[in-house]
Amino acid sequence: MTKKKYGARKTDVRIAGYAAVAALFDRDPDRVERLFYDERAKHEAKPFCAAMVQARKPFREVQPDELARIAGTPMHGGIVAVAREKDVNLFKIAEARKWAKDGAPLLLLDGIGNPHNLGAIARTAAFFGIPRLVLSDHPQQAGLSDASYRISEGGFEYIDVFGANDFADMLKQLQEFYHVIGTALGDYTPLPNLKKQPGKPFAIVMGNEEEGLPPASLKACSEIVTIPGSGHVQSLNVSATTAILLYAALAG
Repeated sequence: MTKKKYGARKTDVRIAGYAAVAALFDRDPDRVERLFYDERAKHEAKPFCAAMVQARKPFREVQPDELARIAGTPMHGGIVAVAREKDVNLFKIAEARKWAKDGAPLLLLDGIGNPHNLGAIARTAAFFGIPRLVLSDHPQQAGLSDASYRISEGGFEYIDVFGANDFADMLKQLQEFYHVIGTALGDYTPLPNLKKQPGKPFAIVMGNEEEGLPPASLKACSEIVTIPGSGHVQSLNVSATTAILLYAALAG
């Protein structure tokens, strides 16, 4: 399969649900192009409508069936903003060197294919205050989409998103100033035994839901950890695993 290349032309996305729309208007209202809502969200939409009036952009109340058509899903929460896609900047190792100095963990995704999982991970990252999310060039890596925005509950508006080409090579370079942590099932470091390296914040790398991290990416990590479980089921959902690892990284 062909690897992704970042820097492609952005398109409009449909951002549905009050939390996601509110975060968009709070963080980057200029991206909003059109706003739609149904009668149940009329009161909540008032401040957004006022912003649209000021920006001289269209908005209107529509019937529920039309709103579902606009949103592309009945799971829209009564309000939908059509907006320009958030910037996905090209990852640069020189910038990452500077980020490491602030001590904040870095989250990297290598082949997370389900947009719902991507959205849930973005929500978790925003909850914990993780400032940056890096998407790999893995062929199956999901990008920012209607579904991932909706599931993120506004999380994408609070994190900077980057796309990395030549991902495994980048991880090797990242080891110089981050403690690069891969995740996998098997006989690896149990999460409770993970130790910080002096002067190096964690860079947590999450792999594909079915196949995990590619061999080249695993090899490029400083350390590989696993979360011990009861053995009744093989593994956690990748978004749940991410939440546990981020909490551990911040608390450790």
